Amino acid sequence: MDRKQRKFDALLSHLYDDLYRFAYWLGKDEHMARDLVQEAYLRAWRSIDKLKDDQAAKSWIFTILRREFARQFERKKLPTQSLDDMVVDIEDVQHHTPDQVMDIKITRQAMMALEPKYAEPLLLQVIGGFSCEEIADQLGTSTSATMTQLFRARKQLKSKLEKTQTIGKQA
Repeated sequence: MDRKQRKFDALLSHLYDDLYRFAYWLGKDEHMARDLVQEAYLRAWRSIDKLKDDQAAKSWIFTILRREFARQFERKKLPTQSLDDMVVDIEDVQHHTPDQVMDIKITRQAMMALEPKYAEPLLLQVIGGFSCEEIADQLGTSTSATMTQLFRARKQLKSKLEKTQTIGKQA
């Protein structure tokens, strides 16, 4: 294996699942998510030698994915899919009880209902594991604005989940 391949594999290959989840959230379509991740990996492969700081690889590829999504969104109006139609991952079903699977679906639905302004930083934190500073850098906002968006996102998510629990108890 050549140096470029080893560097690429070491820095980026383990991020596929996180990139896919984030791409799915962006486009709400599994085929589009796969295409976005594939395109992000292709663009990263072409530019891997330009990456100066290996510690920034994760943030770098997430940024590539976000920009590729923006490019595709500019080209055409993308079809949306209801979260109700989204099935829980096979892995989720295999490792969780039916009640846990339902909780996962409810949480995903509540997260998908958040405004993108709040959902995107929350998902970058939850799925990508990015710090507030890294999220701010990716979104082009200040750290304090990002912290505020994350606080509001968690508050809105908590409210949505509490409403769902109240409705569930009444049924």
